[in-house]
Amino acid sequence: MNYDVTDLTLADAGLLRIEWAEQQMPVLRQIRERFAAEKPLAGHRIAACLHVTTETANLIRTLTAGGAHVRLCASNPLSTQDDCAAAMVQHLGEEVYAIHGEDRDSYYKHINAVLDFAPTITIDDGADLINTLHTDRQDLIAGIRAGMEETTTGVIRLRAMAAAGALRYPVIAVNDAMTKHLFDNRYGTGQSTIDGILRATNILIAGRVFVVAGYGMCGRGVASRARGMGAKVLVCEVDALRALEATMDGFDVMPMGQAASLGDIFVTVTGDTSILRPEHFAVMKDGAVLANSGHFDVEVDVRGLAAMTTAIRRIRAACDEYLLTDGRRLYLLGEGRLVNLAAAEGHPAAVMDMSFANQALCSEWVATMKEPLSLGVHNVPTALDEDVARLKLAAMGVAIDTLTPEQSKYLSAWEQGT
Repeated sequence: MNYDVTDLTLADAGLLRIEWAEQQMPVLRQIRERFAAEKPLAGHRIAACLHVTTETANLIRTLTAGGAHVRLCASNPLSTQDDCAAAMVQHLGEEVYAIHGEDRDSYYKHINAVLDFAPTITIDDGADLINTLHTDRQDLIAGIRAGMEETTTGVIRLRAMAAAGALRYPVIAVNDAMTKHLFDNRYGTGQSTIDGILRATNILIAGRVFVVAGYGMCGRGVASRARGMGAKVLVCEVDALRALEATMDGFDVMPMGQAASLGDIFVTVTGDTSILRPEHFAVMKDGAVLANSGHFDVEVDVRGLAAMTTAIRRIRAACDEYLLTDGRRLYLLGEGRLVNLAAAEGHPAAVMDMSFANQALCSEWVATMKEPLSLGVHNVPTALDEDVARLKLAAMGVAIDTLTPEQSKYLSAWEQGT
């Protein structure tokens, strides 16, 4: 058995949590039952770099049930649930390389360990597997049929690679599936970000000024949940259409330079770098809380903040107090990494059910296709996306209408006028 986890004695507790998550993931459970019978992934080696959580454990179980040999490493040093990693090794027989709080060297050591068995399919959350393959392990690329990417930031990276002619094998943008970004990004990020802030601080959100940087699907989710908790929400955007949408959704929209002096709680969800910078820290209120729910730990300029600081102390788990030279205190959550995973447990299993169902079905699609995909970034086939939605509705006991023959004909014809 190949693995590197913190403590196998945590395995029993982790298994209970994996089983709890499984109850909330009926779509993935149905897929796993079919995979166990049909073995569509037989003969494939899948390298996965994902958040090592109870929901991910159920995806890995599904891929293994389908006949694949799977190795898993962490896509974020602070997102690994050590009991879950132990349970996957001890009770599920999976090969896992993930330790909560691992340093950069261990992080990339684990990525390389996952790649050492020469995968035929990759699954990424942030494109670190693909980046490593294209920089340090290029000898393995020829054997890879295709990959999948889970998150917005990773898809942005991959599209940039494709545009530059640097991408050397096809990748499916699972993040862009409707049953992923409309639900996981909006409802999952919205709820889990608030969860992380509350666990890290235990502050009252009602009555606070809550600044959301970025109004994509993740930002919409965070903004709506913060408003639902009683906060006054301000939105900062660079995209005119998204800013207009936020305005018409009832939020105040303004530049960060203006919002910085008004906010009590700041959340970045942009996928870009240096959203909160020294000029913003300089005018923030004493006691302002800073959190990131984008992918990488670059949205809050932590180095810039530290340079303005006379002392730093860990005042609560996942909450660091930065004492500025003028006596003000700013509180950074989760070291600037994903607050929903660094301070909480990530997205609820019920929403990851759809995201990981997409991953499983796309893995099957890649494994069973007769002709390989062309080089580039591909969308999830609409039929797979709709299958996930139908399975989820059925699991929720929700029935929908079907078009009558007359309605179908009307929608496909052009002859009938007003």
